[in-house]
Amino acid sequence: MSISSIEIKDKARSVGFHKVGITSVDEETTDAAITNLQTWLALGYHAELNWMANPKRLDIRACMSEVQSVICVALNYYTPHQHSEDSEYGKISRYGWGRDYHKVMHKKLKALTYWLQQQGEGILALYYADTGPIQDKVWAQRAGIGWIAKNSNVITREYGSWVFLGEVLTNLVLTPDTPHTQHCGTCTRCLDACPTDAITQPFVVDANRCIAYHTIENRSEELPESITPHLGGWVAGCDICQDVCPWNQRFAKETDIEDFQPYPGNVAPKLQELAEISQEEWNRRFPASA
Repeated sequence: MSISSIEIKDKARSVGFHKVGITSVDEETTDAAITNLQTWLALGYHAELNWMANPKRLDIRACMSEVQSVICVALNYYTPHQHSEDSEYGKISRYGWGRDYHKVMHKKLKALTYWLQQQGEGILALYYADTGPIQDKVWAQRAGIGWIAKNSNVITREYGSWVFLGEVLTNLVLTPDTPHTQHCGTCTRCLDACPTDAITQPFVVDANRCIAYHTIENRSEELPESITPHLGGWVAGCDICQDVCPWNQRFAKETDIEDFQPYPGNVAPKLQELAEISQEEWNRRFPASA
């Protein structure tokens, strides 16, 4: 098991990840995150996201008992197109404009994981990309990828918060990076801009009030009356709290990954057309939000 953190980072970049960091797994680095998650769940802020209450999320060792290190990666997905303010058109979150990000992330993570497993007998590696019961944002901050912002997204210095996160759990003891420090300062633009006050306090989001939750995860026949007047044309996701973020306005860079370029009609779909398409057609056009 003689492989260095530097070698792993070089490989992660070579398969196409824009950022990579490493953190160690120990009791001291998990206690605060566990308490925060338990408090959030107790308040019911996860709404119907019942998978957030999976007990495994409280201890990464439940996913891999031998885990010693977490390799965290980030992929920039930003494209500079702008949402239409014309009421005839709907708004879709940027992450849903192009190819399903799970497929893009998984292909790269699979390549990294397979390579890692081939570096020596007994090396264990398991990858996730928004698919497993681990606190990906917490681990990303500890690995130095970025910091958890007041809108609960991870902000990177290089790309803002327009990034997808992934992780590789391994039994290798690797040299960890320095956890990222917090750089939101006194800014409250995301809290002030949210039309439904979903960010109840800095770093705390109530899914019950979140437009992104209701336009993607809520399976009810009708949306709550407290939400519908504030939709503002959003039909799949919501980028308001990211669009107003100074870090995004200053540091967003166009991705070099062609798969994340918008499919035709996804940047400004006509609301009338969306109202008439089938669920199957919706899933085909917007696979990332299906």
